[in-house]
Amino acid sequence: MAHRWKFFRAGGFDQVRLDSGADIAALGELDPKLWVALSCPAKGLELDPHTLDLLDADRDGRVRIPEVIAAAQWVTGLLKNPDDLIEPQAVLPLDAIDDRSAEGKLILSSARTILKILGKSESNSISAGETTDTVKILAGTLFNGDGIIPPAAAGDPALAQAIKDVIACLGPDIDAGGAEGISKPKADQFFREVAAYLEWWKRGEGDPAVLPLGDRTPAAFEALEAVRAPITDYYARCALAAMDSRAAAALTVSEAAYAALASRTLSPASPELKALPLARIEAGAPLPLAEGLNPAWEAAMAAFLERCVEPMLGRAERSSAEEWCDLSGRFAAHQKWRATRPAQSVEKLGIERLRALADRRIQTAIDALIAEDKTHEAEAKGIASVDRLVHLYRDLHTFLNNYVSFRDFYTKRAKAIFQAGTLYLDGRSCELCVRVEDAAKHAALAAQAMSYLAYCDCVRGTEKMQIAAAFTGGDSDFLMPGRNGVFFDRKARDWDATITKVVEQPISIRQSFWQPYKRLGKFVSEQVEKLGSERDKASTQSLAGGVLALGAKPPEGAKPAPFDVAKFAGIFAALGLAVGAIGTALAAVITSFVELLWWQMPLAIFGALLAVSGPSMILAANKLRKRNLGPLLDANGWAINARATINLPFGASLTQVAALPKGGERALTDPYRERTRPWAWYLFFLAIAAAGIYGLWASGHLGAWLRLTTRAPGS
Repeated sequence: MAHRWKFFRAGGFDQVRLDSGADIAALGELDPKLWVALSCPAKGLELDPHTLDLLDADRDGRVRIPEVIAAAQWVTGLLKNPDDLIEPQAVLPLDAIDDRSAEGKLILSSARTILKILGKSESNSISAGETTDTVKILAGTLFNGDGIIPPAAAGDPALAQAIKDVIACLGPDIDAGGAEGISKPKADQFFREVAAYLEWWKRGEGDPAVLPLGDRTPAAFEALEAVRAPITDYYARCALAAMDSRAAAALTVSEAAYAALASRTLSPASPELKALPLARIEAGAPLPLAEGLNPAWEAAMAAFLERCVEPMLGRAERSSAEEWCDLSGRFAAHQKWRATRPAQSVEKLGIERLRALADRRIQTAIDALIAEDKTHEAEAKGIASVDRLVHLYRDLHTFLNNYVSFRDFYTKRAKAIFQAGTLYLDGRSCELCVRVEDAAKHAALAAQAMSYLAYCDCVRGTEKMQIAAAFTGGDSDFLMPGRNGVFFDRKARDWDATITKVVEQPISIRQSFWQPYKRLGKFVSEQVEKLGSERDKASTQSLAGGVLALGAKPPEGAKPAPFDVAKFAGIFAALGLAVGAIGTALAAVITSFVELLWWQMPLAIFGALLAVSGPSMILAANKLRKRNLGPLLDANGWAINARATINLPFGASLTQVAALPKGGERALTDPYRERTRPWAWYLFFLAIAAAGIYGLWASGHLGAWLRLTTRAPGS
């Protein structure tokens, strides 16, 4: 029979309930179209990173549906009671493992092995903390099934030294326990190279011209090669000096060159010294072998004298060009033979050590150790499986309630794994905060979430991170880049948070109601400031002009300009017409309002408010209705498969606005309240009253009322 699923409604769509181990085991039967997420990143979430790595089976940095299904089926198949996954404990009881299958038996045995290695053989449970460091666990075993043998696994000192020799020549392989060792391919390569080198050496041993100094010949030849270039250069310079005496001064070091070196800090390793001749250049002079040498070549010449000259020519203080040619010629056959040398990686061990390593028994013993290690492969895999089982036992249900459904997020039983923490700023706490890598890139898609987002840089000591916080309550009047707050992560650590970018969207219908009036107030304030600034500027200029005019003499015969009465009267007439028009319009409004019935007056006020605030509220309500979690997570690499809406009631629960605690006492007396009278408001209302009276007078209503009140009784 097909599995019978249960669903709950939240976020505007149906979400599956995972209330039993059977539900988890049957996830493969659930239509992928009913999963909330199709994939998610394997990092940056509030879940054990090691658990996310275990879920990411193909190690591509993402967790997809097939990987989740495989993990769910694997875990439920290894537990006696899969329902334990619904309310998991921090530790896995050993008796919860189903050992009826071969894999279950292996995992149970491996769990006991881990506890034994950790010195907890008596424990009946195992935790994620005890299995996470499998490298440390495997380091406690000589054989860990990876086919890599460290020297410590040899048991025999001679065999251990042979393994060290392989590592010295070819480099190490790192085993599962973190130790340096060798694998079968590396061991085979080493012994092939040893055999090839010995075969090559054997060909040279039969010819005295190839090895004139026997086993010491390679070292002697290398010492000769190290100084061949400077010696050849020295004899060539001396030959030129012998050919022409004028060349001696030019080919040796000039005083100017020495003067250039005088200001520098020199050592035998200085490249400036190495570029100079090996010794002083003189016509036909022999080469000094011990004294009078360039300091940069003294060490190399000492090795040449000891390894090559003395064994072949005897002790000498100087060497002529003929002796040099004779000496270098004796190594011609060796040089030709050396050109056929096979791989040189094993040469550093020396011929005697290589002959000892050629013993077939050493290679056989190493192959046997590697084979024995491979027999423990299942046990090593069992240790890794214990680690996987313990982590999934603890974290799988939590992950599923944030992947297959968003149950944790919508029920608020716990924070969702994508919620990074809580931001406190501007008298509010925002719970919908997600980590972001690049605020600009994230905002390009997250703007479609229709939520007011504030991107913050968070700093704690040398640590830094970025978050995007959704404000779903209050207003946005004081939310702007540069505002500071405090962010508490899921570990309750506090970070300094600074807004760097905002994505403006409506926060609430209440805010949208007052928005037109705030805009009008802002516009009027800006215009008044602009007008005041212009008038102040004009007044300053006029004053400056007047002062200058006082100091200037009027031209002879000039008469003062006459006072233009008509122009002055016209200005006052225009002002009177303007005031009259305003008063008439205001009088018409007041008259119409006064003529309404008492029950019509509140409706008229409500209609006026609705006419002003209605469009703003309708637009805000439409956007708030479209508020969606999907783009916020998609911008972080999720593949959200549903329209996970955030309606008004749920949004209000995600942002808490500061409020006095229930039962708290409040003193209404403010010792620092402003004591000045609000003259601006008095003048404003006085102007309104004057305009209204003028309007009633202009329309005749005021005169009629006065005549009515002054009429004699009975007239």
